[in-house]
Amino acid sequence: MDEALLRTLTPTVIGILGRRGADFAAAEDAVQEALMEAVRVWPDDPPHDPKGWLVTVAWRKFLDAARADSSRQRREELVEAEPEPGPGEAADDTLQLYFLCAHPSLTPASAVALTLRAVGGLTTRQIAQAYLVPEATMAQRISRAKRTVSGIRFDQPGDVGTVLRVLYLVFNEGYSGDIDLAAEAIRLTRQLAAGIKHEEVAGLLALMLLHHARRPARTSPDGRLVPLAEQDRSLWNARLIAEGVDILQAALARDRLGEFQIQAAIAALHADARTAEETDWVQIVEWYDELLCVTGNPVARLNRAVAVGEADGPRAGLTALAELDPALPRYTAAAAYLHERDGDPVTAARLYAEAARSAPNLLEREHLTRQAARLNAQLRE
Repeated sequence: MDEALLRTLTPTVIGILGRRGADFAAAEDAVQEALMEAVRVWPDDPPHDPKGWLVTVAWRKFLDAARADSSRQRREELVEAEPEPGPGEAADDTLQLYFLCAHPSLTPASAVALTLRAVGGLTTRQIAQAYLVPEATMAQRISRAKRTVSGIRFDQPGDVGTVLRVLYLVFNEGYSGDIDLAAEAIRLTRQLAAGIKHEEVAGLLALMLLHHARRPARTSPDGRLVPLAEQDRSLWNARLIAEGVDILQAALARDRLGEFQIQAAIAALHADARTAEETDWVQIVEWYDELLCVTGNPVARLNRAVAVGEADGPRAGLTALAELDPALPRYTAAAAYLHERDGDPVTAARLYAEAARSAPNLLEREHLTRQAARLNAQLRE
């Protein structure tokens, strides 16, 4: 049973049903039923044409539901217009499906769930397990999202930037349960890049690959978080790094700079350094300046302050940090790091402990707590 093939075909089949007259919610429901039928039938009787089989079965499921609907006139029109079995259409509607699932009317959480279900082909149970919520809760979230976009036509243009933000949200969830969301986000972004020539799509794909390449070194064998400067770089995936750099260079050559290309350029500079000490922090600061011109993102300002601390010394970094809002996520952790580098372990220990209390996840909390404990132990010696 080729589960990967089913997930790849899902958005295409939904799109075909949409062009045949099904609204999005009905098309998605019918395809999910067809997928369950495929799981039951294919192991013993694999089809010669998987896509054609799915289209035929999904269309029949849709018609069965339509015949039970109260709108008799619409039902009869659809039945009369039923095309020959099989895919028929050569066009790929996956791109429009990306736009629909990332529609601005949806909340980010709903857009992510709907994208994973309709474009990614994941089941509601898989998505719920990945986000550590009950299946019923995720089913309600997906149902509300489908109702929200049910009246939106498939052929309306969408916003690529919104799609990219949704995919980046998926990527940043990382790994949870049986579904590797980082790998799933990369797969979906590859699929999007194959269907559209867009510099920022390429930039996001490059960024994902460069970050994902460092994943084997991010945690120690006992599960502890390993900061970038302390990672064993021999564990980084050289193939993913090379691919990410190639994709990024091709995107940058088009001279239409965007935020994901800039973030990828920063990640590429980290990947290019054989040791932490060889990192080109001056160029990284320059790229953060570019990023701030494009986005003005306060988190980028925070990261720039840390980079300035590496390029020009911790005092310069603290000066840059002092211009920012202390309520920013990870502000206190950045301040602790810069104070430690500036030779002030007392302040650094206090700030590490404070940052641990507001850490966004358990790994970071444990890491920051250990940093505070390490400095306090040194101070007692």
